[in-house]
Amino acid sequence: MSIFFAMIVLTASFFACDPPALDKPAPKELEPKIKANAPTLPAERTDDGFKRRHASFNARAKQGAAKGDIGLIFLGDSITEGWEGAGKAAWNEHFAKHNAVNLGIGGDQTQNVLWRLANGNVEGLAKPKEGSAPKLIVLMIGTNNSNGTDNTAEEIAAGITAIVNDLRTRLPETRILLLDIFPRGELPNVQREKNVQASTIAAKIADDQMIHHLDIGPSFLEKDGTITKAIMPDALHLSAEGYARWAKAIEPKVKELMTK
Repeated sequence: MSIFFAMIVLTASFFACDPPALDKPAPKELEPKIKANAPTLPAERTDDGFKRRHASFNARAKQGAAKGDIGLIFLGDSITEGWEGAGKAAWNEHFAKHNAVNLGIGGDQTQNVLWRLANGNVEGLAKPKEGSAPKLIVLMIGTNNSNGTDNTAEEIAAGITAIVNDLRTRLPETRILLLDIFPRGELPNVQREKNVQASTIAAKIADDQMIHHLDIGPSFLEKDGTITKAIMPDALHLSAEGYARWAKAIEPKVKELMTK
C-alpha cells in the first residue's frame, strides 16, 4: 500500500507543477521597447532657445508666404545655425544673393526638424501670394541622433528620409540638396562611421531630379583622416575656414539647381 500511495503522490505532483518554461509568455521586462524619441516621430523641444528661434522662423515664413522672397533655405542643427556666427562672411559672399534663409537650430535631432516643419517653418511657401516658392533647400541633419546608443545608423537614415519626404510634400516645386552628415571627432571613430552609414542609406532617396545628394565630408579632413582645430575647433562645429570650405564645396551645385 505504501508504494501505491507514493505513486499517487508523485503523479499528482507532476500534474500540479507549472508547464515547461517554453510555453510561458515572455516576461514584461524582456519585451522590445519602442524609443520615445524615434527619429521619424515629430518631437517638440521645450527649451527657450528653441522656442524663440522656431517662432522667428515662423515669422519669416509668414513674410515669405506673402512676398515670395525666399529663394534658398538651409535646414539643420547647430552646424547650420553657425552660418550666422563663424560662417557669416561666407554666407554673405556666397548665399545672401539667393535670398537665403537659415533654419538651423542648435541641438536639433531629426524628430525636432520634423516637428518644426509640421508647425510653421515653411508654411505658405509653396504658393506665396507674390513671387515664387523657394528654389532649393540644403539639408544636413542627423549628427545629434548619433550620440552613444541614442539611435542606430538605420534609424537616423529613416529620420533623414522622413524629412526629405515631408519637404517634398510641403514644397513640391522646391529642389532638395541632401548633404551627408559631416565628419566629427579629431580622429576616425565609431560615431563618425555610424554617421557615414546613416548618410549612405539616406542618400538612396536621391533621384537627381528633385532630390540631389552630395558628400562634402572630405572637404573637412586632412589626408590622414584627421580633423584639425583650424577647421573644427571642437572637432564638430566649423570655424570660419570650415564654413568657407562648405560654401566652396556646394556652390557649383547650388548655382546649378537654383537656375534650373
